[in-house]
Amino acid sequence: MKTWIPLLTSLFAMGACCQTPSGSPDIVAHRGYWKCEGAAQNSISSLSNAAAEKVWGSEFDVWLTADDTLVVNHDAKFNGILLKDARYADFKDIPLDNGERMSTVDEYLAKGLEYPDMEMVFEIKTYKDGMDSLYEARVVPACIAAVKKYGLEKRTTFIAFSLTVCEQVAKLMPENTVQYLNGDLSPKEVHERGINGIDYHYSRFQAHPEWVQEAHDLGMSVNCWTVNAPADIKEMIALGVDQITTNEPTLVKKIIRKSVR
Repeated sequence: MKTWIPLLTSLFAMGACCQTPSGSPDIVAHRGYWKCEGAAQNSISSLSNAAAEKVWGSEFDVWLTADDTLVVNHDAKFNGILLKDARYADFKDIPLDNGERMSTVDEYLAKGLEYPDMEMVFEIKTYKDGMDSLYEARVVPACIAAVKKYGLEKRTTFIAFSLTVCEQVAKLMPENTVQYLNGDLSPKEVHERGINGIDYHYSRFQAHPEWVQEAHDLGMSVNCWTVNAPADIKEMIALGVDQITTNEPTLVKKIIRKSVR
């Protein structure tokens, strides 16, 4: 995670025309870069497309099955099957929209090793915060073990809607960035729980623009999701967020470059 640079630098520094200019927000491809021919959300192809686009990071969503297999999928259900109550064999051959099968986290992280310059933004999915404590107690150590298995500790950012999960990961992985997603707490309240980042829907920062500076003053990282419209992208750049998570990484890159000219 890069160190935050003040707003004036973000807006006016002259950057090289390679990825995004120095001092500007980093770009995170939401569920990979899937708005490409032959790709699907959270697929291996979307991960590869994100790397080809040279974004800072690629976000993906992780669930734990009943037989302790970590899989990459956004929704709690896949083809009507509730993932936490199913075995991997129950759905592994059902194709995604692009014909790929749902990947395991092992397969996904193994592919991620091929892209050493890209951050893996690892969302630990849960059902309802605190409502399934047994599941949360299983999924957190499994996710951390997977990251360690592939030696990806130094380029993995963890995100979660569950405050409990964020607290657990922060305790077990104190050197990593952990960003809370839910948007219901101020940066100070999140920081007091030992969590060093926030990743809120951009509307929360529109309602509380002061939260960006408050988080930075506390040494926290600031991400925002899912920012796709030009006006919202420009507003988040002006606020000085550290990352922008988007379904439109090429558009965000173009706007960032124009903003620093």
